[in-house]
Amino acid sequence: MPLLPPDETVALIVATSFAAGLNVPATTATLGLLAHAGLITLPPSLQALASWWVIGASGVFFAIELVVDKIPGFDLLWNALQTFIRVPAGALLAYGAALHLSPGMQLAAAALGAAIALAAHGGKTAARAAATASPEPFSNIALSLGEDALAIFITWLATRHPFWAAAIVVGFLAAIAVLVRWVVRASSALYRGAMNPGHEGRPDRRHKSLQKPTNP
Repeated sequence: MPLLPPDETVALIVATSFAAGLNVPATTATLGLLAHAGLITLPPSLQALASWWVIGASGVFFAIELVVDKIPGFDLLWNALQTFIRVPAGALLAYGAALHLSPGMQLAAAALGAAIALAAHGGKTAARAAATASPEPFSNIALSLGEDALAIFITWLATRHPFWAAAIVVGFLAAIAVLVRWVVRASSALYRGAMNPGHEGRPDRRHKSLQKPTNP
C-alpha cells in the first residue's frame, strides 16, 4: 500500500484517536468494515481490524455499549471503566498508523493519540455528568446516540479526507475544553454551597460589630 505522508498520518491519528475516545467498538468496526469492503487500505500493522473475528467482536461490544451507555446514572460508571479502554485504544491506533515513521515519531504519535482519546473521553464524561442532573432520560439517550454517530462519521471521514476530519476534531477539542471548565466550575460552586449552606445572602455581622453606634 502507498504510505501516507507524515502530515496526513498526523491528521488520521488525530481523527481516529478522537473517535476511539468516544466509542472504541464503533471506531474499530468502521475501520474493519471499510477495509474488508475494499473501500480503504489499512496500514499493515492495522490489517487485523479487517478480520471478521475482530469485526464481529467489535459489533458485539458496540451492541452492548449501545444499550448500557444510555442508562442514566449507570452510564457514568460505565464511562469511568471505559477510561482504561478508550485511552489505550487511541494510543494503539495512533502507534499502528505511524509504524512506517521513525521510532521516536511512533512514540510521539502514541502519546498524541492517548492525549486526544483522553480529551474526547473526558468531554463525553463531563457532558454526561451534566445531562444526568436532568430528571428525564431523553437527554442522555440523545447524547449517547450523537456520540455513536459522531465516532462512526469521524472515522469514515478520516479515511477519505483526513485533514477535514482533523479540523473538525480540533473544533470539538476546543468546545470540550470550554465544557470541562464549565462543569468543573459548576461542580465547585455546588460543593461550596453544600459545605456552607445558607452562607450566601446572610448579612455579615463582622462589619456591624466594627461600626460604632452613632449618637442621636
